Amino acid sequence: MELAEFMAEYFELAPVRIPDLAGTDPDTAAHAVRAAWGLGNGPAPNMVHLLESKGVFVTALAEDCRELDAFSFWRHERPFVVLNTMKSGERGRMDAAHELAHLVLHRDVVVITKEHEAEAQAFGGAFLLPTAAVVATGLRSPRLDQILDLKAAWQVAATLFVKRLHDVGLLSDWPYRSLMIELSQRGYRSGEPNGIQRETSQFLSGAFTTLRHEGITMRQVAASLRL
Repeated sequence: MELAEFMAEYFELAPVRIPDLAGTDPDTAAHAVRAAWGLGNGPAPNMVHLLESKGVFVTALAEDCRELDAFSFWRHERPFVVLNTMKSGERGRMDAAHELAHLVLHRDVVVITKEHEAEAQAFGGAFLLPTAAVVATGLRSPRLDQILDLKAAWQVAATLFVKRLHDVGLLSDWPYRSLMIELSQRGYRSGEPNGIQRETSQFLSGAFTTLRHEGITMRQVAASLRL
């Protein structure tokens, strides 16, 4: 929060364009946000850059907080998302979509419950893999190589792609469990072999570059914030 206030003194932060869709079911909300942002039904762009372009201040968790995936909050009408950078790039994208759900669906919720978390997880899956796009694959008996090809194209975790096939009714329970077991055996439950590069902040890297050109180093910024 202090870093955001510091940056606001030097730069014009993007205006906040996060819709309030409290009370909307996750799938409908995910579709509505995609439509409002002109994303269509294709793969989502860089999620960190996307959130920043909509006025979200995105930063990383400290390295000693590995057990925490991510969290988000509002302060002075500015949304914040804090992400765990120790996870795979694919899971980082899902964490960002999950926290976007909290900003969109649960802005005025004081205590986040398991039900709210389930809604955020459903929103995140539908945002990264829209129902219409998943149905359009027509994959009713997919092979693992097909799953891996598609998950790479959509830049999502393989397990998420299989779950979305199950969510929309293309995969029945038994094939779903079989694919999950096979993915687990190949290491896809704990990570993403040959995964994508972790997405990082475009705003902060650009801001620190500009400040350096003006003679203000990162060390000086840290000293001024007593961090």
